[in-house]
Order: sequence, then C-alpha cells, then structure tokens
Amino acid sequence: MAQKDGASQRVNVVINGQSGRLSYEAVLFAASLAASGTPERFRLFVAEPQPGPLWERDPRIRDPDLRALLERLGATILPFESRHFGQSYPHGNKIEALLALPEGAPFVFFDADTLIRDDLSRVPFDFDRPTASMRRTGTWPELELYGPGYTAIWKSLYDRFGLDFESSLDLDQPDEYWQRYLYFNAGFFFYRCPRVFGQRYLDYALDIRDNPPEELLLQSLDPWLDQVALPLVIHSLGGGRGTLPDGLLDGSVSCHYRTLPLLYAREEQAVVDLLEEIAAPNRVKKILKQYDPFKRLIYQGRGQKVRALFDQNDLPRREKAIRNRIKREGFWLR
Repeated sequence: MAQKDGASQRVNVVINGQSGRLSYEAVLFAASLAASGTPERFRLFVAEPQPGPLWERDPRIRDPDLRALLERLGATILPFESRHFGQSYPHGNKIEALLALPEGAPFVFFDADTLIRDDLSRVPFDFDRPTASMRRTGTWPELELYGPGYTAIWKSLYDRFGLDFESSLDLDQPDEYWQRYLYFNAGFFFYRCPRVFGQRYLDYALDIRDNPPEELLLQSLDPWLDQVALPLVIHSLGGGRGTLPDGLLDGSVSCHYRTLPLLYAREEQAVVDLLEEIAAPNRVKKILKQYDPFKRLIYQGRGQKVRALFDQNDLPRREKAIRNRIKREGFWLR
C-alpha cells in the first residue's frame, strides 16, 4: 500500500490519559509536543476511558482546568469504551483506545510518560512496516527450572496464530538468549491504520489471556500481556526490528522516562532542562502542582536532589539498584 508524501501526510499521535497520575503525565507530553516544533499535521489525541462496569470509579479526567489546558496545548480528548480490560488490566487501555481513532489514518502511540524532544517529522516512519520500542529488557518470559525454554514458549504463540516463527528470530543472537526472540517495550508503536492494528492486538491479547498455550501455564501475563501480544501483531503486519533508524525515538526525538525519579536520576541534562522548561509557565505550573509527586520533584527541588545522588556517566547497571537508592533516600515519588 503506497504511502502519501511523508512531508504532507497527516498522522495521529495518541496517548492514554485518565484521572490521577496519567492526566498530569499527559499535560507534560502535550506541552513537550507543543514545544518540539512538530508540525500541525501531527494531531494529538488523549484517549480517555469512559465509566462502565469494568471500572470501580469514574476513570475520566474530572478537573475542568486540566482538560482545558490539554486542549489549549493542542490535544483532542478522545473517549473510548473499556469492553475487555478496564481496571483489572489498565495496560489494556492502549489496545482498546486504538479502536476509537480515525480509521485508515496512520497513527503513532506513545506511553504518556514520554517527552517529545524534537520535531516528530524528523522520524522517517514507514507505516507499512510497524515496529515498537527496543529500549527493553528481558522481562518476559521468566524461565522456570524444568519448564519450557524461550524457543518453546515463543514458538507456541507464533503457532497459535499461524505465524512464521523462524523469520522472527535474530540469528545474530545465541539460541535460548532472550534477545534472539522478537520482544519490544510497548512505549511506542505505529501502523497505517489503528483499527486494523487495534483489532488484531485485541484478538491476540484476549486469546493469550483467556486460552494460553500449555507452554505459558507457568508464566505471568500481568503486567506483561500487552508486551507478549505486541511482537506477534507487528510480525503479522509485516513489521519487525529495525524499521526505524536508531537514535531517534527513545533518543534525540523522544524520551520514555517512565517515572520522574528515573528521569532525574539517569537521563541526559537536556531532558531535565526540557522538563523544567515546559513545566515553568504559570498555566502549566498551576495544574502540575496539584499532583504532589510532581510538585515535590519539579517545583520543590526533590528531582535535583535525586540527580545529585548519581553520576550520570557511571550509573548502576541495573535499574533496580537505581530505584532502591532513590527509595532509601525517600525520593521515590510517583
């Protein structure tokens, strides 16, 4: 399917937003996108789950001033229904939200805990060849003694959905090493149509959740279900590793910081400067200060104290060690 001229093609950017922390992260994302120089052909949607039987409380963004700020920053709030996941598995929001986006228009999904550092039009998206974030670790599967190995577990999923397993492998990596197998962080992904991608994502995720292959019976799918289904969806749609140049998303164009304590601890100084610059205007500050972790970390200087705990050029190799040190100092706020 031929794509339009990349310089004029409209692209829908989508993040999830709901009451609580995600709504404040959405403000930071929208503010960073607005400051990035990204042209208006990239339209931002904040996908908002609606109340229903799968939510104990109303998940909508209830603060009218916060909603107004998102719109002032260029976002369109997009309601969607939670029919399959909801409160029991909020990671499923990213799957169900896709089905509410305009059909047939290319999209890029980002986790809300992301900052856009530069013009998104610098990224040469090939919307016919989807991919997702390679900034990941081997979180799934967790192999059990005497249980099936990586090959048996992943092949059972490819077989379940009639996909070619061998072509998904990175043969430069050794057998039974996690990086040999197609695995992404779901912090970003894209495709030419959100309805096609979203429906397949939903179908695969529900089948894995409700009827897992025997090889998965010892494996936890919470919170990993979205990241287990994602590589299968991408592979089935003709995508895979390396469909984008390295160093742009999860690099010079975007930063998936995940939590503000981790941002202050390990990201480069330019990311910290961007965060504090976009959070400084009074209209943004007035909203973000309502969320206590952001107030303490950004506006009361706790984030800079976190940063001072670490040498950013010589960080601990394991994220757990970074987290534990922040927690010991009483600065783990999110």
